[in-house]
Amino acid sequence: MTEKVFICFCIDINETFLFILALMVNHKNILMPRSGGMEIVMKVLLVNGSPHPAGSTFTALNEMEKIFAENGIETEFIHIGKMDIRGCIACGSCRKNGKCIFDDAVNATADAFKECDGIVVGSPVYYASANATLSAFLDRLFYSTPFDKTMKVGAAVVSARRGGLSATFDQLNKYFAISGMPIATSYYWNSIHGNNAGEAVQDKEGLCVMRSLAANMIFLMKSIALGREKYGLPERIPAEKTNFIR
Repeated sequence: MTEKVFICFCIDINETFLFILALMVNHKNILMPRSGGMEIVMKVLLVNGSPHPAGSTFTALNEMEKIFAENGIETEFIHIGKMDIRGCIACGSCRKNGKCIFDDAVNATADAFKECDGIVVGSPVYYASANATLSAFLDRLFYSTPFDKTMKVGAAVVSARRGGLSATFDQLNKYFAISGMPIATSYYWNSIHGNNAGEAVQDKEGLCVMRSLAANMIFLMKSIALGREKYGLPERIPAEKTNFIR
């Protein structure tokens, strides 16, 4: 059994109390002391659904990563664009075993998804929709993971040469919306134009949108973390499911 050891040097009784309280509520983030309060160490998962590891989609995600790094947010990149990932077969195995029956990148990513405070999903536009590999990955990742995703922050980023962005953006946001996850936004659609990385870096507005999105996401994640410590998560209301037969 792996044991976690928490070490904290507190400068006053208030910080000691806050640290102990965080452990009591099993807060998954480590709290580090700082002058005038406690700093929450947070993590964002960046998923690149493009088959090109350093293309336009990566350019957008990387611009966000710079802002995360500047603000002390840990990040982890996952590139799944070229992986052999099949779609869900509705076998129900994940409901019994707590993981997908296909032991590939989906199961490998599950723990990182569980531990992160936010997730950014990036995709190129394929026929006004997300990359099929990414869609299969997200279908199985969200469905097979049994942990509560409530109040994890989600953000979708899309790239295209020209069109189909808003439809893809809408598709990706639905994974967050159905999971109780607040959706981070920028001052414009979370998109960047360019047929390759060389063109994407010329989209100055697109890059600015990514920086704004990252900053807004940081604020939202930290606000939720503080709210969780003070008020806890919203009470889960038992679902009443019907199949539209009555």
